[in-house]
Amino acid sequence: MIELFATNDIVLISFVESLMKSAGILYFVTDQNTSVAEGSLGAIRRRFLVGEEDAEEARQIMVDAGLAHELSQRQ
Repeated sequence: MIELFATNDIVLISFVESLMKSAGILYFVTDQNTSVAEGSLGAIRRRFLVGEEDAEEARQIMVDAGLAHELSQRQ
């Protein structure tokens, strides 16, 4: 899987989830429960991952939504 972005912003995650669902792109968000387990809600960044086969389309969707600045540099 490829990391699209990492953030503590749950609103951003929800928005991108809706974009990916609309496009039919499967995704996975890591570390959702880790910060709760550590007792510091929001302290650990969540990583938003998509399959390699969908990475280019997912990146373009984020660019089209004005979120290019949120994209990870990793590919």
